[in-house]
Amino acid sequence: MSTISPQPASGLSTPSTLLVTDKPSVYYDGGCPLCRAEIATYQQAAGGDSLAWVDAQACGVAELGSGLDRSNALARLHVRRADGTLLQGAAAFAEIWSVLPGWRWLARVARLPVVLPLLDVAYTVFLRIRPLWRPSSSIVDKLPLQLQRELRTDHAGETGAVMIYRGILAVSRDPALREFAQHHLETEERHLSLVEERVPSRLRSWLIPLWRLSGWLTGALPACFGSRAVYATIQTVETFVNHHYAAQIKLIDDFSQQASNDVRADAAAVEIAHELQSLRDLLEQCRLDEVAHRDDAAGRWDGHSGMFISIWRLIVARGSEAAVGVCRYV
Repeated sequence: MSTISPQPASGLSTPSTLLVTDKPSVYYDGGCPLCRAEIATYQQAAGGDSLAWVDAQACGVAELGSGLDRSNALARLHVRRADGTLLQGAAAFAEIWSVLPGWRWLARVARLPVVLPLLDVAYTVFLRIRPLWRPSSSIVDKLPLQLQRELRTDHAGETGAVMIYRGILAVSRDPALREFAQHHLETEERHLSLVEERVPSRLRSWLIPLWRLSGWLTGALPACFGSRAVYATIQTVETFVNHHYAAQIKLIDDFSQQASNDVRADAAAVEIAHELQSLRDLLEQCRLDEVAHRDDAAGRWDGHSGMFISIWRLIVARGSEAAVGVCRYV
């Protein structure tokens, strides 16, 4: 088959090299009963054989094609047009409807101004409640609920940490401070990527936009007042994060001890024990990195807080604690 590189269109994902197929491909979550039922309706409709139907849970990696990994294919409906252009969410549904003769009227309605964004919002809401029907398939789903909630806070926290350093870089023009922020930003981006691999999208906080905004402000506001305020902020944040990760590691040790006392030695128990150890290693590495950030920040200022910095550090510490409390449940 030949390859082409079409120009990106608004709202579409267009990899640099795309595989040309004979007909559009639909990537759906075959592990979701509701998704299977809806896809079966489309498959049985007139024109259903004009689409290639790919169960993203059961297919091979090669069947997903360029620019689409399994986790994203399972998280949202995707359609790849014959020219390789990739659509997702409501746009993907509209594409399916446009191919099926009996559904084309709905595609025309969906593509009216404002309608498609509203459908995408409705679809996002559905994705939030879909886990109620979808059987658990991730090892994380088998972990204790308390630990799942802690992992949610880790994902939100690393998201906020990335935004803290981006906030600093958006405001500060101090070369030394920008070098400091850029260096630690790279570490936080790596942390976020590793945590995202562990925490399925359905288990993440619903308030991610709020954590992004609050993180950015936590970096940008002190940057308006100079490097001392920034270093004091980072020292405060990372002190809290160090304690937070240490508490989670102790929690994992407690669960591991309980598991070791369990006389069962079945495959599920062994898998969970392995996951707990792997998770512990990850959190310990993140903790050590955060301690290095804390110490780097502490070494760059004199540690003498005036009234403004003292109040600000108290707000940051209490705010971090409150955010974690909320994030465990939302």
